[in-house]
Amino acid sequence: MNDPTFWNDQQTAKHISKQLSQIREEISHINKLDEVKEELETYISLLDGDFNEALFADAMEELTRCKAFTEKAEIECYLNGKYDHNDALFTIHAGAGGTEAQDWAEMLLRMFSRWAENNKFTWTVIDYLAGEEAGLKSVSVEVGGNFAYGLLKCEIGIHRLVRMSPFNSQGKRQTSFASVFVYPEFDDDIDVSIDPKDLRVDTYRSSSAGGQHVNTTDSAVRLTHLPTNIVVSCQNERSQIQNREKAMAILKGRLYQYYEEQREKEKKITESSKTDIGWGNQIRSYVFQPYQMVKDHRTNFESGQVDRVMDGDLDGFIYAWLKYAAGKRING
Repeated sequence: MNDPTFWNDQQTAKHISKQLSQIREEISHINKLDEVKEELETYISLLDGDFNEALFADAMEELTRCKAFTEKAEIECYLNGKYDHNDALFTIHAGAGGTEAQDWAEMLLRMFSRWAENNKFTWTVIDYLAGEEAGLKSVSVEVGGNFAYGLLKCEIGIHRLVRMSPFNSQGKRQTSFASVFVYPEFDDDIDVSIDPKDLRVDTYRSSSAGGQHVNTTDSAVRLTHLPTNIVVSCQNERSQIQNREKAMAILKGRLYQYYEEQREKEKKITESSKTDIGWGNQIRSYVFQPYQMVKDHRTNFESGQVDRVMDGDLDGFIYAWLKYAAGKRING
């Protein structure tokens, strides 16, 4: 990086800088774990020599502070998938149910944005389709940071809400669904060729949430890959050229993953078991009434603190799933 010509190739420089950042973070974690180990061993040594209640209380307090960090370090050991280090493209789609489902989709957007903020990930909305009365129909977000995809991939599936609907004048209990999909983002240099004849390009006026970024020209871009019917939209950039470049980069990533998944399906063509992921197969239920409970149906991890979960406290669910998935891999 100290080479004067380092930034001449912007794409390569960006890739190397990201790698360096990841390595520095890993080294920092290792050093921190060493510090934690030495500190706790010191407490043990002192308490073995001359037990002191005040010192024991300090040691237990320190142990509690260390637990969250050590658990996160343990979880990162499970994040050894091919794309786990990558940034993520995160999408939410409201299910059937009109305004109620669209409101639920927006609640999920807020929940995940708070989780990203708590974990110091970047969060950039690149496409937003608002609901007619409230909420949203669909949204696409870039989530940037080390292990963004590895941590968020466990959220893929159907999220179910049960509550007294504020949109129902009779105050009846309502069940709503929203789907979440997560894709790894790839560097621009991934080897995916796209025939221009296979691509439909549509432009339209940006309608992003908030108002201040809404353009008055047809700068938003929608790309449709006709053979696979994969659709990608981008409207957060100021110009049509920038939106098209961003949408093309995302499409290349989506196609790369699509072809990878197709190869995996061919390998597993003889297997008759269903996958855990799919529309109509909820992964988690959020119950607001008649009792309060959030439960993951894959791991049976649950929390009665609904408000905290909706405010982004998702680490328990994510860690439980990663341990569950690792166990499934080990046991075949």
